[in-house]
Amino acid sequence: MSHPGDLLLVPSLEPVDRPVALGEQVYHTLRTHLRNGAIVAGQPLQEVPLAKQLGVSRTPVREALTRLASEGLLVSGGRSFVVPSLTLEDVDDIYEVRFLIEPAAIARVAECSADPELRAPIEEALAAAFAAHRAGDTESFRETNVRFRSAWLALVPNPRLVKVIEQYADHMQRIRALTLDDAAIRAIVLRGLERVTVALRRGDSPGAAAAMREHLAQARHAFIVAIGLDRPTIDGTRAAAV
Repeated sequence: MSHPGDLLLVPSLEPVDRPVALGEQVYHTLRTHLRNGAIVAGQPLQEVPLAKQLGVSRTPVREALTRLASEGLLVSGGRSFVVPSLTLEDVDDIYEVRFLIEPAAIARVAECSADPELRAPIEEALAAAFAAHRAGDTESFRETNVRFRSAWLALVPNPRLVKVIEQYADHMQRIRALTLDDAAIRAIVLRGLERVTVALRRGDSPGAAAAMREHLAQARHAFIVAIGLDRPTIDGTRAAAV
């Protein structure tokens, strides 16, 4: 028997959806533009103009810019933030981290990826990448590249590992946006994705890790040459660092 003042639960009530905080929305909006190359290196980002353009107050913009700076995607430049120009040392540092964590992560995925149902999003993204490459559709190829990464990351059982991978992948995403217009680079990326997928089909953890290492090495080499960060040799020609 209930009494006045007792807490009565209504079975049909469900949690109310809470809107995403403005700071979070601004962060994801700016991050997307950084990743697709719409915001270029050296371009100043200031609170007031951004707030006006996005239709929000300065506070969520400040929060988003500060967060992106803490992740290394922006740097403070006096009264504004800017996208840093990556040096060869920056690329070396980023790829060192990626070489350490991504092969280990894809090896974990291979433990379950022999299951066709679990692997289906990966296969679909790879097929879409082949189609985009054949059509010469650079924008679709970029999108399928992101889909492929999202598909295998969704199978990584450690969410903290996924977070680290996504952070460092963002540093290179804007370079991809500027280099995947080159069909030769798209072909290199596509071969890497295919080798990774073949290992995942077999459920081959060591093979998947090796394929990812090779993919990262070749992609790094291609991107460095494409954006002109390759080191000059003694005879004056250019040779990408490996």
